[in-house]
This record gives sequence, C-alpha cells and structure tokens, in this order.
Amino acid sequence: MAKILAADIGGTNSRFALFETTGDGFVMVDSIWLKTHGAETFSQLLEQLWSSDFSAYPGSFESVVVAAAGAVVGGVECPCLTNASWGIDIRDIDFGTKAVSVINDFAAQAFACRTSAVDEAMILQEGTGVDGDPIAIIGAGTGLGYSALIPTDCGWSALPFEGGHMAFPFLGKEESDYGDFNRQESGRNWPEGDSVVTGLGLKLVHKFLTGKNLTPKEVSASITIRDATTKWYARFYARACRDWAIGVMSHGGFFIAGGIAAKNPMFVTVPEFLEEFHNSHIYGDFLHSVPIRLNCNEESGLYGAGFYGMQLLAR
Repeated sequence: MAKILAADIGGTNSRFALFETTGDGFVMVDSIWLKTHGAETFSQLLEQLWSSDFSAYPGSFESVVVAAAGAVVGGVECPCLTNASWGIDIRDIDFGTKAVSVINDFAAQAFACRTSAVDEAMILQEGTGVDGDPIAIIGAGTGLGYSALIPTDCGWSALPFEGGHMAFPFLGKEESDYGDFNRQESGRNWPEGDSVVTGLGLKLVHKFLTGKNLTPKEVSASITIRDATTKWYARFYARACRDWAIGVMSHGGFFIAGGIAAKNPMFVTVPEFLEEFHNSHIYGDFLHSVPIRLNCNEESGLYGAGFYGMQLLAR
C-alpha cells in the first residue's frame, strides 16, 4: 500500500488530498482546501499546508502530483498560474520523494474520468460512447479549461490544452456587438473563452443585456432559466463544448466540469444548450451520439492527480 499526495492548484482554491492505493485502485484518506491568493508563493502555500492538521508531511508519501491551472513545462514547472501572480517549480521543493510531477489542472480533470469521482455525474445526453476512443473534457470556472484523454500502451494519457485563450466565435450582429463589448470591458486583445465562458463571462454578458454590473455570484442568484442571460450563456457554453467535441472527435464521451455548471446546472440543462451543441451542418449525427456528463464533484481534480500519481508509481 502506497501513499500519494495530490494537489489541485486553481485560480481561487488550492486543494490537497492524501490517497492510499488499494488492490485495484486508491482511496482518499484526507483532504484540505486553502485559498490560492492567501499565499504569495507556492512554497508559502506548502508551509500553510504542513502547519495545518492535514495528515501528510514531506517523506510520508511515495509520489506527488501537482495539478496547476496554467501551462506546464517539462512536467516540473508551471511558470505562472493563469489567475494568480506566482508559479510552481517542483525543483525548488523537497517532498521527500523523487516521484514528483506537475500536470495541467484539466489534465487532472481528464484522468478523473477514469475514477470514482465521476460515478455520480449527471447525464445530459445518453449517447453511445465507444470504449477506448478519445474522451473530451471542458470546464468553466475562474478560467475555461480543456483536455482530452486517450488510451496508450502505458495506460491513459491526458493531453493539456490552453483552449481558453483561443478567440471565441460570435454569430450575427447582436453577438458581434457583444464581442466588441466583451473585448473592451475585459481589456483583452480579443474575446476568448476565458472572458466569455467563465465567471467573468457571466458577469459581462449580464451587464451587456441588462446594464447591471453585478458579480458572477450575484448574477447567478438573480437569474432563472427564462432570463436572456441564462440562454445566452448556455448558448456560448454549448458552442465551446461543440467545437471541442468535434476537435477531439470524442467518440469515447464528453465531460463538463468546473464550478460554473456545478453550481448552476441550468446553464447546461436549458434547451438552448443542446440545441447549440447539435448545431452543425456536417457533424450533427456525431454530436447527437456523444454521451455528455456533468461532473459536479469539486474534488475530481484531486482524484485525477491521484490517478496519475498511481501511474507514476506503476512506472
């Protein structure tokens, strides 16, 4: 029986968990959440972890996997978190083991699809998944994350993407006007997934449609399935999902993660969502066949990191 330290460092929360391997998998034995912006460096965040009542310390585990919200270099470094002022370099840290790796946070969400973290995922479309074919993962929260899971001779491999920074497509004059508004309000070079299908995007589309400048949490509390904000946001979320499903050709299935839909399932359950997801002049049949699941487990990134930690040990 081996122990695995898993971390999921996001733009808002930094989650840590200790797993123990079993005969056919692993179980979580402890977990703790810390505030990412409550630390000025990764080392300082770890100091908070070691000084807490968390039941792990350097040398008490056999492998470590840190899932980071940002681009990862060489499996050892995330130079800068997407929504924080600092980065991660595990070469600066003594964990008491050499089996240490950094992976993208949505690579961890991808690995989670092979664990019990998705056992209770909500079915949005039944579909007919093909076992062993690519699985696509997307999720909106502080940022918009993408990944894809593919089988290999050495187990499963999760491909990291920074798709949230790709230009976002708008259709028609009204959406084009919103695109100009989004770019100006966000101060970015162009409207991108990170400014359209995120908490910021929810705030901006509501402001565009109503003139009200509310926080994402306030917007969520004030709208219903009948509001234009809900329908616009659902349409944008579905468009991002559709493009990713086609890009990956995710015959193995499609998972939606992230805090936006987990806290507000209406954004992916209103009719506008599947209407837009199916809207393709070439791949309509494929899009109707893809099994779609909503993963509301907020600790699934930890399970994914733990799964990868188990693969590290197997190697």
